[in-house]
Amino acid sequence: MNPKVVFVFLALSLITIFALTYVLLSSQGGSSQPPRCPSISHSTQPWTHPGQSQLFADLSREELTAVMSFLTQQLGPGLVDAAQALPSDNCVFSVELQLPPKAAALAHLDRGRPPPAREALAIVFFGRQPQPNVSELVVGPLPHPSYIRDVTVERHGGPLPYHRRPMLGTEFAQMWKHLKEVELPKAPVFLASVFNYNGSTLAPLQATPSGLRSGDRTTWIALHHNISGVGIFLHPVGLELLLDHRALDPAQWAVQRVFYLGRYYTDLGQLEWEFKAGRLEVVRVPLPLPNGASSLRSRSSPGPLPPLQFSPQGSRYSVQGSLVVSSLWTFTFGHGVFSGMRIFDVRFKGERVAYEVGVQECVSIYGADSPKTMMTRYLDSSYGLGRHSRGLVRGVDCPYQSTMVDIHILVDKGTVQLLPGAVCVFEEAQGLPLRRHHNHLQSHFYGGLAGSALVVRSVSSIGNYDYIWDFVLHPNGALEGRVHATGFVNTAFLSGREESLLFGNRVGEQVLGAVHTHAFHFKLDLDVAGLENWVVAEDVVFKPVAAPWSPEHQLHRPQLTRQVLGREDLTAFSLGSPLPRYLYLASNQTNAWGHQRGYRIQIHSPLGIHMPLESDMERALSWGRYQLAVTRRKEEESQSSSIYYQNDIWTPTLAFADFINNETLLGELSRVPTLTQRAESDLEPGRQSHLREPKPESRIPQYRSQERPDPLLLA
Repeated sequence: MNPKVVFVFLALSLITIFALTYVLLSSQGGSSQPPRCPSISHSTQPWTHPGQSQLFADLSREELTAVMSFLTQQLGPGLVDAAQALPSDNCVFSVELQLPPKAAALAHLDRGRPPPAREALAIVFFGRQPQPNVSELVVGPLPHPSYIRDVTVERHGGPLPYHRRPMLGTEFAQMWKHLKEVELPKAPVFLASVFNYNGSTLAPLQATPSGLRSGDRTTWIALHHNISGVGIFLHPVGLELLLDHRALDPAQWAVQRVFYLGRYYTDLGQLEWEFKAGRLEVVRVPLPLPNGASSLRSRSSPGPLPPLQFSPQGSRYSVQGSLVVSSLWTFTFGHGVFSGMRIFDVRFKGERVAYEVGVQECVSIYGADSPKTMMTRYLDSSYGLGRHSRGLVRGVDCPYQSTMVDIHILVDKGTVQLLPGAVCVFEEAQGLPLRRHHNHLQSHFYGGLAGSALVVRSVSSIGNYDYIWDFVLHPNGALEGRVHATGFVNTAFLSGREESLLFGNRVGEQVLGAVHTHAFHFKLDLDVAGLENWVVAEDVVFKPVAAPWSPEHQLHRPQLTRQVLGREDLTAFSLGSPLPRYLYLASNQTNAWGHQRGYRIQIHSPLGIHMPLESDMERALSWGRYQLAVTRRKEEESQSSSIYYQNDIWTPTLAFADFINNETLLGELSRVPTLTQRAESDLEPGRQSHLREPKPESRIPQYRSQERPDPLLLA
């Protein structure tokens, strides 16, 4: 063939290839780029915010400042900033939102009545009085207060004795100052030789309650090694001191007893004398290493990044102030200084399912052979579940795309404090389909819906523990409350005696991971299709029946049993009693098939143990007797615990057990279920330095026919 012809054919082929390539690359159908998902900007999301969020919203910086200014004006020049207050001073301990009465709130929300007055609740310590006391004052209306109303007697049945007051930060500081400047100098040789103490390498951890009877304010304080960046909780040195700080003048405080290696001494001077005389058995405790096992610094390379959650079209919810709105759910969240996170006016598809859901109390009880640990019964609301929530970290505490919310509080000082990133709101993938089916019978098809949920979260870092609180709102109408415990274990010094291991596991050279329990009390004020609700229990029983088509054969057929529980004593389920298989709140409204609408209540947590009834501390914790109790709602029974019980656990002014007085529950008033979630721990920090307890949670599924329970849907 002519070479020129071959050349022409090759040239035409190349031109054709280039032309086809250009057409394929430039045409829409043949683009080499993957198709782009349609973009929806966050600002165009069709969320509408009803103008009701202020009813339950926490007090703003301006409102808190206005209340403090008004209190300062009304209470006189003797008022001292709590950040500098001595026990003998008058000071404002805290200011937070005073929740409105439910009847007035519902009249506004549902019937368009004027909103109830917005008010604040102030707790004031009156130490500079002939008879020192604690007073609770309602201040309003906000934002321009003009009145003060003393509600102490109304709320507590009488005046609050001064010894019941929660400890100010200044009192803790004064206690440690007294020990460092007055007591520790009595044993300089012992402290330096045994603990390498140089004036700054020891730190205190105290037990509560303070004492053994009402009126006491004597606190066992354990000393721990204190190295920057290292958790002091894992480094007890074995020395504990009992400090009497009842006097309003810190100059009169004194150490009553000293404990070291299983023996009690009158004071540190006696310990020093015996040490110098060679009569004291000691265990020398070296200072911990900065990068040791108790440090949270990484001791290995971080490795590949973990999986991330991502919302390809932006958030499917919106947050405006404290109001959260999605296509299915609306609710307002609050952040009580002491009670922590709570949610109000929770609506699914526009219909209210709960008026209030929140935490009431968080208790941990410890055991060991040292006085500080065996005395420890922490009632964490007194320390402030809300005030100790801050600094949530994207990518660790919350997903990167979370909405972070700052909170303003006023507690333990006379000025407003900002808690940055105290709450986060996000949508999380559940990892399981909400519903799916792949059919192979008769016809072939597949259908499925990815599972996701809306979450509001806060974390309370109280001492050694971090409690992660979640309220989870599912797309099927289920409402879930859950708490995870993490942080550091609280420890005691391991003396080497055999009986020490009765109280936990060895987690360090001379360290005992002390056995302890956790209990969390939740309140659910449910309004299921209105205020008139009944408590209904259902179970499944097998009944023998002759097969109709073959009577000589017998079948055991499952069927439902149904019982309306009409009194409070029937709806208080103690730890030892089994819960009904299906327990739900039913309304007098029916669904399209004529079945009562209702919400089932499920508890997913271990039963745990409760303090013995014969204990003189048990009455203040009597809510722990029950895994679930349903009571009539009363304004005077709005709380199951009190911040004043931590320092006077022996004489509670209110006991939850008294709420259960056999009143009728036949639909005429709102019902308030309360749930107790539990976990026990003697875990080893070496195995799990961030302890994650068994997950306690309550789950309340969607409106549905509860006369046809479907366990698969509720699992």
